[in-house]
Amino acid sequence: MARAFAEGRRVLHEDGVGSVVFAHKTTEGWEALLSGMIRGGWTITGSWPIATERPGRLRSQDSAALATSVHLVCRPRPEDAPVGDWGEVLRELPKRVGDWMERLQGEGIRGADLVFACIGPALEVFSRYRKVETADGREVKLPEFLEKVWEVVGRTALEQVLGTAEARARNGATGAVEEDARLTALFLWTLQSTNGQEIHHRDTESTEEDAEEEIDEDNSVSSVSPWCKKGFSLVFDVVRRFAQPLGIDLPKWEGRIIETKKGVVRLMAVSERARQLFGEDGADAVADWIVHDPRKNLQQMLFPELEDAPQRHRGHRGKKKVILDEDSLRSVSLPGGSGPTTLDRVHAAMLLQAGGQANALRELIRAEQQRGPYFLRLANALSALYPVGSEEKRLLDAMLLAVPR
Repeated sequence: MARAFAEGRRVLHEDGVGSVVFAHKTTEGWEALLSGMIRGGWTITGSWPIATERPGRLRSQDSAALATSVHLVCRPRPEDAPVGDWGEVLRELPKRVGDWMERLQGEGIRGADLVFACIGPALEVFSRYRKVETADGREVKLPEFLEKVWEVVGRTALEQVLGTAEARARNGATGAVEEDARLTALFLWTLQSTNGQEIHHRDTESTEEDAEEEIDEDNSVSSVSPWCKKGFSLVFDVVRRFAQPLGIDLPKWEGRIIETKKGVVRLMAVSERARQLFGEDGADAVADWIVHDPRKNLQQMLFPELEDAPQRHRGHRGKKKVILDEDSLRSVSLPGGSGPTTLDRVHAAMLLQAGGQANALRELIRAEQQRGPYFLRLANALSALYPVGSEEKRLLDAMLLAVPR
């Protein structure tokens, strides 16, 4: 590709314009293309996503399938282009990306389309130079610059969705929601659809033979492969590119809020977490305990340590219900025993809403309001991010109606 772009650069007049049309939802594909363009002597000056894909096609369901092709506008880089300073490039990058994100969002561009459409304007900052060097003379290569681009896009998105503290936070930062909330918010933000179509859950099972036929044209696995249950999916490479610069440790959340298989990360449906959060008997048992045990302190006892928790509670018909057992406590506690997160508590409220446990839900919301603002802030943010028509959005909106005004 570098040789092809170099030949295009050779035959074009110095005041000429080149246009490259590209659509690919893996960062490796974009790095290959952009590397060829820069090595071929081009400066990217614009990036315009144009809707080219048919809404409602099977490939677009449940995943971040692109609705646009990005038209990269480029011009020949002068032979005497200067050497860029890495520090100056990093200072200019956030404003450049932020301005374009605001402009593209105003045009209705969303999700993965918005992410990749921001690459062109970001590359203008980098590709106008013959090369970019650090203060000690080390040349900065394109992959290192693109890592900064993914980080800036991710932090800008988080700032819009969750606020400044969450956008700047890394692991365990004070005053910010935990990693799993940031990961979920970024995941759902990337899944937003440019063409406005609704993204629905898929809960059908297929066969291994069916899965082989569902390989997309860009060699990424479709979301209808047989392991896929309910939930939403993104290509692993995209999730990793966002997560690493933001200090999100993906393996820590495997089996808890995400499931990775065949190069695809699935954001697990909230319904899959009932046993994980509440134990064998699920939300009904916990709701019964919250409402009928007058001695509980909800903030301390919703997810207590094993030795402090009542192990069983007798239901209305005399049947013993397991409230929290050793397995459920082990699954809900993070490495190091840090306990449940804000996202865990939001999911718990959604499950109580799903089970029609109005009294228990009100008790939980009241306790969370006393605890701080993060529960409701996260719930409102996720409500805005979940696709219209999804079960999660329905539960969140209904749960938020129970919040005292």
